[in-house]
Amino acid sequence: MTGLFDGVLNHGSVAGATDDTAWLQALLDVEAALAHALADTGGLARARAEGIAAACTADRYDPAGLGRAAAGGGNPVIPLVKELTGHVRAVDPDAARHVHRGATSQDVMDTAAMLVARRAGEVILTDLRGLADEFRDLAGTHRATPMPGRTLLQQALPTTFGAVAAGWANGLAEAADQLEHVLAHRLAVQLGGAVGTLASLGRDGPAVTAALAARLDLAEPVLPWHTERGRIAELAAALGRICGAAGTAAQDVVLLTQTEVGELVEDGGPGVGGSSTLPHKRNPVAAVSALACARQAPGLVANLFAAQVQEHQRAAGSWHAEWLPLTDLLRRTGGAVAWLRTSASRLRVVPERMRANLDATGGLALSERVTTDLAPELGRMDAHRLVADACRESVSSGRDLADVLTARLDGVRTRDRILALLDPSGYLGAATVFADRVTGARTGGGAGAATAPGRPATGTEPDTEHTNNGERTHER
Repeated sequence: MTGLFDGVLNHGSVAGATDDTAWLQALLDVEAALAHALADTGGLARARAEGIAAACTADRYDPAGLGRAAAGGGNPVIPLVKELTGHVRAVDPDAARHVHRGATSQDVMDTAAMLVARRAGEVILTDLRGLADEFRDLAGTHRATPMPGRTLLQQALPTTFGAVAAGWANGLAEAADQLEHVLAHRLAVQLGGAVGTLASLGRDGPAVTAALAARLDLAEPVLPWHTERGRIAELAAALGRICGAAGTAAQDVVLLTQTEVGELVEDGGPGVGGSSTLPHKRNPVAAVSALACARQAPGLVANLFAAQVQEHQRAAGSWHAEWLPLTDLLRRTGGAVAWLRTSASRLRVVPERMRANLDATGGLALSERVTTDLAPELGRMDAHRLVADACRESVSSGRDLADVLTARLDGVRTRDRILALLDPSGYLGAATVFADRVTGARTGGGAGAATAPGRPATGTEPDTEHTNNGERTHER
């Protein structure tokens, strides 16, 4: 059954990896693996283990019915074990006595959670790596495309769209590395029995745990972690970080597609991004949906972190409180990444609008460059004061900064020099270098070529008459 909001909030393949059937199959996979682990350690005949495993297929059971029955015992494992035992008994009454042997409900639920997290996490990782690659491609294509850099939503200095896209790609790639580490090293089986001692399995308890871990390809923990929830917290943190990186990129896309900005267009084709009332609208619906998913992550992460505080050897409510937030966090993370990947595939960059927006300030965005150029002769404070006064006059009078500076710097700097200083393409710093570090590109000479690491790409080659910013200091 598809919910009313699933098309937006449960977008992508991760939905199928976290639905009721996926959870039910994970629970059954744990029961099957436990039976095999008992056989691996000599505690159960192999044929009986295989009989139990044969009954562990989700299509034999009704998730909704199990959910209703869970109210009686406080978790869905209790009614599931009852039904599983009945199926096994119909085939092999003796094998039925060994269903769920040595385990408690939390052992099965926690281990199933690890399986669900790994399966959903692998889906997320695939999309995440693909998304990072798409942004790397954008960064490479637009490594030297000037655009306004904005701080506090105001134009500050020029940057390049390549550097911006590289920042998105790098944040997502590092978040992917963190999730990959958690999936590979921090997901562990849970097997402790009633109070974490495995008393019902006698001396075989640790060996059964090791066999169960091997069967499920999960880590074998040092000891049961019933009330030590660090693994869940680490998983939550990794997913939250992904949502932070994806949400930042999605929000940038939404802002850059605003009518008044227009530096990006999310072009989904006919019928995509429309409005119920406004025929002209072309909304960035994929980026908006990614942002909607990502914004839910902090609350879900907070719930899982709060649930770490648990009582004695079995929590009274905190463990139960993890189930839905963990499932929802996996879904929202998968949705955010999948939607953002869709957005990336639809993006159209508008370099001419980027340049027009840079020019809209009349040169104000390059005021720092003029200050730097004048500082060796006037001193930094006097140069800053002169340029700041010129900026105020430009704003109050509506004149371009170049005109104001030409008058104020008569005999100090030529108009051609002032115009060159106010050219955004000549003051991009190391933007292309940073883009190349993410894309792995190292181009040769020619226009827009990558500079060596640590060397600013300012549009002029440094010589003895340049400052550390690559600006000439003696041309008048």
